[in-house]
Amino acid sequence: MQQVHVRKDSIGETELVETAQGPLAAGAVRLAIESFSVTANNVTYAVVGDGFGYWNFFPAPDGRGIVPMWGHARVIESNHPEVAVDERVYGYLPMATHLDVVPGKVSAAGFTDMAEHRQPMSPVYNSYTRLAADPEHDPAREGERMIFGPLFKTGFLIEYFMGSESWFGARQAILTSASSKTAMGLASVARHRSPDIRRIGLTSAGNVGFVEDSGLYDEVFAYDDLGKIAGEPSVSVDFAGNAGLLKSLHEHLGSTLAYSCLVGATHIEQREGGTGDIPGPTPTLFFAPDHAVALFKQVGPEEAGRQMAESWRGFLADAGDSVTIERKQGLAAARDVFVHMVAGRVDPAKGIVIEP
Repeated sequence: MQQVHVRKDSIGETELVETAQGPLAAGAVRLAIESFSVTANNVTYAVVGDGFGYWNFFPAPDGRGIVPMWGHARVIESNHPEVAVDERVYGYLPMATHLDVVPGKVSAAGFTDMAEHRQPMSPVYNSYTRLAADPEHDPAREGERMIFGPLFKTGFLIEYFMGSESWFGARQAILTSASSKTAMGLASVARHRSPDIRRIGLTSAGNVGFVEDSGLYDEVFAYDDLGKIAGEPSVSVDFAGNAGLLKSLHEHLGSTLAYSCLVGATHIEQREGGTGDIPGPTPTLFFAPDHAVALFKQVGPEEAGRQMAESWRGFLADAGDSVTIERKQGLAAARDVFVHMVAGRVDPAKGIVIEP
């Protein structure tokens, strides 16, 4: 088995490690990882890993971590009577070639990994869907699901939260790192579910064309031009994690900024500085799993799934073809792509899928 280990205190430093696989435990299932995507979301998992427990899903030696990925896997060995060899699943996987799970709460739709070390974490991350009975599964769009799916759902949940709060009285939403896949997901969901909210994208000068071509935003500005944003009642959704940028945005909008939402960190090199001296509303971190649980409690899992599926189809129609999927072979490629992601050197018009 191969794994990519990342230094927790310097996530740009990685190591490809080979380890021996022991015998499969009673009641466990061994998965061969077939494919996963590498996106800015995975960098966020590493950046906030200790604070949110992301390093705890797939243990590694002290000082090292294994970054979680979303992808597909095939059962190659099973000691569980309800899970068959050759079955395929979709879910949370390590940057590795294999994973052992302990299925519980098994149904036709999927199962939950009941491994003891994973129980303190959100159940959202411990669930695996069985592709044979998965209504979201489309064999022709597996790449898009890996690249956009988890990020899209975060965008969906942000829109649901904002909508439940009547967008805090805002008339426009400013999304930083507008080329990021989560921002694009939010923009698409808001376009269909909150059409009265004006969607404004902020991005680097080099990505303005890509963001404009997506058609998801009413206006697009480069970061240096944020002063051109109209001073109307606003909410900001920050995907960049750049404290200096966020401060400039707060200062420009002044009293018209009603709510400041923090999601992820795509500009890792500029996370330092904190938000203590930022004027206006206190930036508030958005943790998607908590909002997912709240949504399921409010409308029920079936209705939540229906709404998400409807918005997912809308997103694929809006932007499913905006990214060219590039497939790479082997974990060494995964390690290299992750390092490039950390450095911000990946073209947003490309979606990277790794086949270990």
